[in-house]
Amino acid sequence: MGEIEHVARRWEDLDTDMLVKIFQSFDIFELTSGIAHVCSSWRMACCDPLVWKTLDLSVMKSDFIKTPLEPYVYVRACSDQALSRLLKISLSLSQGNIMTLIFHFNLYVSDDQLTYTAERCPRLRRLVMPAWNRIKKTGICKAIRIWRDLESLTMPTIASPPYLMEEIANNCKNFRELKVMGPFENFFAATIIKYLPKIRVLSLRCSMLVKDTLISILDDLQNLEVLNISHCLLIEIPPPPARRKIMSELDQLILEKASRIRQFITCMKDSCIMCQRTRNDEGLMRWYKYEEGLWKADEVSSLSL
Repeated sequence: MGEIEHVARRWEDLDTDMLVKIFQSFDIFELTSGIAHVCSSWRMACCDPLVWKTLDLSVMKSDFIKTPLEPYVYVRACSDQALSRLLKISLSLSQGNIMTLIFHFNLYVSDDQLTYTAERCPRLRRLVMPAWNRIKKTGICKAIRIWRDLESLTMPTIASPPYLMEEIANNCKNFRELKVMGPFENFFAATIIKYLPKIRVLSLRCSMLVKDTLISILDDLQNLEVLNISHCLLIEIPPPPARRKIMSELDQLILEKASRIRQFITCMKDSCIMCQRTRNDEGLMRWYKYEEGLWKADEVSSLSL
């Protein structure tokens, strides 16, 4: 038999489309580990828009300690530096193509880091916000003014929501869906009704929700198509001197008002583990106590991570 000729192929000769497909399976740490410096072919593939449609930082948490004074957390310098380094590399490689940006709720981003990120991904359509502690009004408003294509926001409860909702209303004409992770008070609902009356999707899952607030949402958000109140702690507050009570089921008035909505998602079962957890946490879910990544779930597919 004749000799079999072996042809050695180099990694840099691998088809670019194949490299892109491989890099799409990498997490953020692998993508920023230096693979773009291997050769020009790898850098080209590593900068491909398909690799950077989403910047997922949900696996990254700050190393912090709680403090009694604002911003109520102290983030260790090494943790801040690690985030800044990762943002610098990933935002350079992405070349402005990021459309979905996901932060972990325990990633304490600073104003400067948020502004730096916003300026380098101006085409953003979906944002999953981190904790608010180190983000000031000027920082988030500047970011929203850049993110004019923003359509979807997942956020923790904010102490003073009007300025944020007004900024979204003035700058993000295609904004259509909102998820609030935390107690949803009447003031928050009134702000959404005032500034975002055309919102189509709203998720309040695992939150504390007052019956009158829910009725206001159903009455005044006329363009609402999807409302998720699964596992909510639904409270009824009757006139004094009667005490507030936890509702065990939805009454006929709520069901009638919700009948116009295309998708009204609920769960108030005693046997449901998530409903039990919301009650135990009194409507303010302590996600750190539970399975890693549980906070990413949502019954609305477009809001699930």
